Amino acid sequence: MRIGIIAHLKYPIAEPFAGGLEMHTHLLARLLRERGHAVTVFASFKSERALGLEAICSETAIDVVGTSEAPDISFFKEHHAYLSLMNGLRHRQFDIIHNNSLHYLPVAMADSLPMPMVTTLHTPPFCWLESGIRLCKAQNNAFVAVSHAVAGLWNHVMPTDAVILNGIDLDRFTFRAAPDEDGYLVWYGRIVPEKGLHLAMAAARRVGLPLKIAGPILDQEYYEEQIAPLLGHGASHVGHLSHHELARLVGGARAFLCTPLWEEPYGLVVAEALACGVPVAAFARGAIPEILDPSCGVLAVPDDIESLAEAALTALTLDRRACRRRAEDSCNADRMIDAYEALYQRQVGAGKSSFRDSPAEEMRVSAMTSPAFAGGAGLPETPHHA
Repeated sequence: MRIGIIAHLKYPIAEPFAGGLEMHTHLLARLLRERGHAVTVFASFKSERALGLEAICSETAIDVVGTSEAPDISFFKEHHAYLSLMNGLRHRQFDIIHNNSLHYLPVAMADSLPMPMVTTLHTPPFCWLESGIRLCKAQNNAFVAVSHAVAGLWNHVMPTDAVILNGIDLDRFTFRAAPDEDGYLVWYGRIVPEKGLHLAMAAARRVGLPLKIAGPILDQEYYEEQIAPLLGHGASHVGHLSHHELARLVGGARAFLCTPLWEEPYGLVVAEALACGVPVAAFARGAIPEILDPSCGVLAVPDDIESLAEAALTALTLDRRACRRRAEDSCNADRMIDAYEALYQRQVGAGKSSFRDSPAEEMRVSAMTSPAFAGGAGLPETPHHA
C-alpha cells in the first residue's frame, strides 16, 4: 500500500527520541516499510530520512527558543505546514493517510482528501485537538485510541472506532535474566513536571537503592528547581540515551519506577522495561493498569511516595521472566502493525463510506475494541506528548 504518515512537528522523528510519540511514529513507519509498503513520513527537517521523509517544517519546539515570540511563531509555523500539507494531499496518490500528529488541522480537513484517513489519539482531550475533531465531518476517517483509558477520555467528544495498543520492538529491548551486581532502580522518560521524577527520587531514597535517571530535560526550570538539588544523594542523571544505551541501562536495573502525574495515555516506558525483564512499580494512572498485571508489576496510589516505595519493594521480588512474557503477550509491535494493516485494508475497502457504518463485529481491529467509558474533561492547553 501507499501510506502517508503525518507526524507531529515539535521534535524530530529520529533517535535519541524526545518521547514516546516520536518513538511510536518511527517504529510504525519502519515496520510498515519492512513489510513492503511504500511509506512517506511528513515530519520535521531533522527526522530520519530512511523512513521516507518528506520534510514540511523545522522543529517547532526548539526553534527560536528563549524569545518571547516563540509560542506565536511556532503556532503559525505548524498551522502553515499542516495547511499546506493537507491542501497538497488532495492531489497525491496515496491509498491511505495515517494522522499521527496532535494537531487540529489534519483531522478537521480530513473530508477534503480523496483517500481515507486513520487518526490515532495519543493523549487525553485538549482544547485545540478536541475542536478539530468536533469539526471533523469526514466519512472516511477512523479514530483509534492507544488504550482503553484514552478511548474513555474521548468518549464525550466522539466514540473511537478501535483500540490498538502501542507496541515496542522486542528485539531492541532484549531480556536480561539478572540485574547488574551494583543494584539500582531506574527512571527514564521526558524530564517534565507531569512525569513526576521528583516523586520517584523520594521513593528511591525510602527503598534504599540508588536511582539512575535517563531522558531529555524538556523543562529546564523544573529540572533546576526540583531535580538538580536532589542529584548526588543516591540519584544520578546519565543523560539522553540512544535505544541501545537505554536498553542496557534499563535491563540492568532491579526495578523501574513509573510516576505519571497525569492520565498516562499508554506508557511505552513500562512496556520497554518489561521487555528487558525489569519489574515495574507505578502509579495507577491512565493506561498503566492495562499493561501491568500482578506477575510483572505493582500499582501504587497516585502521588503517594510511601505507597510507591512499598510497591517498589514488592516489585523487587517479582520474576524477571514473567515480565518478559507479559511484554511478549501484550506489547509486541508486530501485533500493533497487524492491527493497523487490517484497519487500513478495511478503510480502503470501504472507500468513501463511513468506517462506523460497518457492523460492530467487523470493526474489530486486532482483538480489541473500545468499550463504553465515562467521558473525561478536556485539558486547557496542549499537553506534552506521550
